[in-house]
Amino acid sequence: MSDPLPRLFTLQRERDVTGISGTGTIADGVVWPDGSVSVRWRGDRPSTVFWGSLDDAEAVHGHGGATRIVWDDRTPEES
Repeated sequence: MSDPLPRLFTLQRERDVTGISGTGTIADGVVWPDGSVSVRWRGDRPSTVFWGSLDDAEAVHGHGGATRIVWDDRTPEES
């Protein structure tokens, strides 16, 4: 069996609770094979943050359901 591949996602914000990031696609992310997560924020002041797990990232940035994770399940051949 092969090692799992990183899994890509975007963060879609329906409501901007803080008034900082706006709505729509606000960040791009990767869940790495070890379960850790990188999130790259879009916008005028982009930044990158690392989390130990997707649950940790969602606990801070989910804002009670105002932000959702959208998985990019395309295969490399489809990209």
